[in-house]
Amino acid sequence: MNALQIEREGHTRLVNVGMPEPAPGDVLLRVRTVGFCGSDLNTYRGRNPLVSFPRIPGHEIAAVVEHVGADVPAGRFTPGQHVTVLPYTECGTCAACMRGRPNACRDNQTLGVQRDGAMTEFVAVPWQKVLDAGGLSARELALVEPLSVGFHAVDRGRVTAQDSVIVIGCGAVGLGAISGAAQRGARVIAVDVHDGKLALARRAGAAETINSRDDSLHERAQSLTNGHGADVVIEAVGLPDTFVVAVQEAAFTGRVVYIGYAQAPVTYETSQFVKKELDILGSRNATANDFRAVMTMLRTGAFPVCDAVTRVVDLADAGQALGDWSASPSDITRIHVDVS
Repeated sequence: MNALQIEREGHTRLVNVGMPEPAPGDVLLRVRTVGFCGSDLNTYRGRNPLVSFPRIPGHEIAAVVEHVGADVPAGRFTPGQHVTVLPYTECGTCAACMRGRPNACRDNQTLGVQRDGAMTEFVAVPWQKVLDAGGLSARELALVEPLSVGFHAVDRGRVTAQDSVIVIGCGAVGLGAISGAAQRGARVIAVDVHDGKLALARRAGAAETINSRDDSLHERAQSLTNGHGADVVIEAVGLPDTFVVAVQEAAFTGRVVYIGYAQAPVTYETSQFVKKELDILGSRNATANDFRAVMTMLRTGAFPVCDAVTRVVDLADAGQALGDWSASPSDITRIHVDVS
């Protein structure tokens, strides 16, 4: 069967790989659509320290059940059923797992990152990682994982309807945070440097937007929050500057949630942590409950799915599309690869 492989920095190729051999507890899935993630872009650019080459990317998955293993609970899945996949693993014994937070497992291996992913025709997945997704299109399903990462950050930030929330970065994960916070009734202020992405953020639920390239982020944020700053700031970019800005724009006793990975050291005025008595929180991956919350939201039609997917290609053109994204990252929110 065919698969897209990132063989080394800046180079992809179509390869022929063997059909997976499902274990008795696995579900064999025929892959319909896979989204390219920012981690895939970093892999292509040689900037993902978690990846070894060659690697088959892909963990934003829309699929159909092809075969159900003998040890899968009876009636749980049937051939032809539309599903998505929790692409993470957990060891069950580390501190995070024992606290009931397997999304932050010390030994996690995400599909397409630490292990080969789903940018191929068939994948075999343990049944516990397969989620029923009836009523959703392939386009919607391939957005569930990145939106869920944003929803998880909202949960980590304990966002309520009384909060003002600044979300820095309006890529797919940031859009998930915007939509998740808006679903909770919060007043969301979206920040980006591109007007097109800010317009999309409004359609995802942002009440206000700030183009931080054209306007003073601090002055606009102060004006929009009556001089207090935001109750919650969610950073979904991963730059040292935006890490610092998140702390600056948080209100006293506010919460700062980091989703992004900064690729360089970050220098803070640490007195801000103490003077403001901030909660500084990391947010990693997502949980099954986050996935279900996103799927519920998508079923209402509340998210601009078609606008969020910038480009759709088939598997043969996926490598070129990834190269195009690398050359012009600001022009693309999400690329979907229709595999079958």
